[in-house]
Amino acid sequence: MNQAYFIAGTDTDVGKTTIAAGLLHAARLQGMSTLGAKPVASGCTMTAKGLRNSDAQALIDESSIKLPYEQVNPFAFEPAIAPHVAAREAGVTLGVTPLLAAMRNVLDQRADFTLIEGAGGWRVPLAGLENLSDLAVALDLPVILVVGVRLGCISHALLSAEAIARDGLQLAG
Repeated sequence: MNQAYFIAGTDTDVGKTTIAAGLLHAARLQGMSTLGAKPVASGCTMTAKGLRNSDAQALIDESSIKLPYEQVNPFAFEPAIAPHVAAREAGVTLGVTPLLAAMRNVLDQRADFTLIEGAGGWRVPLAGLENLSDLAVALDLPVILVVGVRLGCISHALLSAEAIARDGLQLAG
């Protein structure tokens, strides 16, 4: 049985990667094949192999199916700013279509347990009127919402859950 989920957050820095890596680790301990991906990431570090993101690397480390870095994190940007701004500064058009193609390749690996981790909150802009939430809708994946426990989190969680439901997706957890 293949399970796949989109990991969303109420905001940036709420623990999406910690939760995703933990879920991948637990699934691997249960004997499942695992694969995690982060379609877009800003705040990457330049290495000899190119831009690398610590969140994407954490997902790779907990994945039993090993893909090249560029397939796990196809859109990596150096500045730690909103992905749509980082993409624009890099001269890259960031949209649902290229992200969708890359993530379908990840899902085509047919891991027992696959997680696709978003960036920031549910409505992170990509380009024009497109948001990262449009990728989750196009993939039709149930959503695991990660909430940072801090002042205002109840409202952020409820608003995010309402938006996910309004977008027609199942809130899985």
